[in-house]
Amino acid sequence: MDVHAADLGEQGQWSTGLCDCWQDMGDCCLALCCLPVFTCKVTIAAGACPCLPLLDCLGCIPPASLAIRASVRERYGIEGGVWSDCFYGCCCYPLSWLQISRELKRRAATHANCTLSSSSARYTALASLQGAHLI
Repeated sequence: MDVHAADLGEQGQWSTGLCDCWQDMGDCCLALCCLPVFTCKVTIAAGACPCLPLLDCLGCIPPASLAIRASVRERYGIEGGVWSDCFYGCCCYPLSWLQISRELKRRAATHANCTLSSSSARYTALASLQGAHLI
C-alpha cells in the first residue's frame, strides 16, 4: 500500500462509496448524458486504451468494467475480488464507473499535493542555504 492511500481514509477501502455520485456532479452529469464517452474518459485516466469500454456491449459480463475496476483496486491496494467486480459491473454499471473515476481523481490529487509539499520542503531547505559558503 502506498503512503498516499492512508490519506484517503481507511486502508484497503474505496475513498467514496458506490452511491456517492453527488460528490462529483460534473462526472455524474456526463455519465447520465453520455455513458460511453464517460467510460472512455475514465479508461484513459486509468491508463488503458480508450476503446476498451466498447467491448462491454458484447456480452452479459462487461469485460472492460471488470478489467478497469480490478486494475484500480490492485494499483491502490483496495480490498475486493473478481466476484465483487463482476457484481458491480453487471448490476451497478454506471455507479461502478463513477466510483472508479472518483477514486482516480482523488488519488491523483493526493499524489499531486504530496509531491508539491515535498518539493516546497526541498526548496525551503535549499533556500536556507542560499548565501552560505560550501567550502
